[in-house]
Amino acid sequence: MSPHVRRTWAPIGKTPILYQRTRSRERVSMIAALTVSPRRHRVGLYFSLLPNQNVTTETLTPFVRQLRTRVGGRIYMVWDRLSVHRSTLARLRQRSAKVHAVFLPPYAPELNPVEILWAYLKMNPLANQPATDAEDLRRRAHRNTRKIRTNQALLRSFIRATPLSLRLR
Repeated sequence: MSPHVRRTWAPIGKTPILYQRTRSRERVSMIAALTVSPRRHRVGLYFSLLPNQNVTTETLTPFVRQLRTRVGGRIYMVWDRLSVHRSTLARLRQRSAKVHAVFLPPYAPELNPVEILWAYLKMNPLANQPATDAEDLRRRAHRNTRKIRTNQALLRSFIRATPLSLRLR
């Protein structure tokens, strides 16, 4: 629950103070997908926030199913090697041949555009803002992620920041 602390402006002689709860085990897990349209004209952002839950196969599978219905057609998923991703893929392949996965090399968060999205979210809109509880953090993250969703240039920058060969116009 501790916020990322960044340098900020304050009047001379007035040190900013961030009040926060200590030793809180509350957290918000996030699931996200950046989608690229077949002709590379549009980047989409789909996300789910899970207060005080871990990402498991039971929480990831419905997210991917819903993503598949919204996007339609074939889906090529670029995933890191988290065990939840592999088990979810196995479960999804039993029901549909429209989901294909490409796994990133181990320990390569710099290749994952969603990791860059999370870093941006934590270090920019959510920085220096301590949350009072998990629900407060979920609300703030939801509001700021919805704002990011509307900014095509920013969404494209997350993909361009990786050396993946997704060509965007």
